[in-house]
Amino acid sequence: MQLDSCVDTKVFSKTFKSLSIAAMLAAFSVGVMPLAAHADQLADVKKAGELVVGTEMQFAPFDFLDAGKQKGLNAELFEALGKELGVKIKFLDLPWPSVLPGLEAKKFDVVAGPIIVTKARKERYHFVSPIAEATVALMVGAKDDSIKKPEDIAGKTVGAGKGSAQLEELKTFAATLPEKVTIREYVDNNQAYADLAAKRIVAVANSLPNISYVAAQKANLYKVVQPPFGKKSYFAYLGRKDADADSLIAALDAAVNKMHADGRLAALQKKWLGAEMDVPKGDFEPTW
Repeated sequence: MQLDSCVDTKVFSKTFKSLSIAAMLAAFSVGVMPLAAHADQLADVKKAGELVVGTEMQFAPFDFLDAGKQKGLNAELFEALGKELGVKIKFLDLPWPSVLPGLEAKKFDVVAGPIIVTKARKERYHFVSPIAEATVALMVGAKDDSIKKPEDIAGKTVGAGKGSAQLEELKTFAATLPEKVTIREYVDNNQAYADLAAKRIVAVANSLPNISYVAAQKANLYKVVQPPFGKKSYFAYLGRKDADADSLIAALDAAVNKMHADGRLAALQKKWLGAEMDVPKGDFEPTW
């Protein structure tokens, strides 16, 4: 009996271990299935029927509010991109410093911005083909003749957007001047423009399309200093740089390039930026 009991115990133990392993494998498979199902961001977006886009609606002419309604190049361009993908577009209006962290936290699918493509950003994010030029320039008061060229900001106070590539370009340029430039950082560009109008700062650094639009809308308050002081650069939309996001970025890139080819992008550039812009089609190496 004791021997039989020992044999039974060994058989039970072996059977239990086999069942335990099978159960663990089954549980693991169940756990892995949702991960596999969510490994394709494009599939997720199409299943949900909408593309969620993070942006800041204080960035005319790309994104701004007019009587509480979104206007600008982004609204129209993303409407076209949504049709190409077969989904609706949902915009989230956020303070700019929170947009990129929100993307990394997967609070939304892509960033509208658009954002200047830099070498550092390409290492961290996956960009769609550029949609506009983004070279940085200065905007000053309409009646201010003391700043006729970018170098004239030496010893003065200038503003730029907090957390922006334009701010970094301004800092780099300011460091080359003989007198210290005091730089103020603003959460949104409208605050910087208001301080410029109130003469609390002498200039605002931003990308040429942005300040050209603002100066054209309010010629009594502002004017653009030529030439731009920044390196040649371009605006683009972006997403996360991980495997599950590749499919979505590839689909958006194909859609943007299709709009390049059929002239729709050029038409939007003319409408919102004042001129058609020669921008790279596909991947390119930024100058900075």
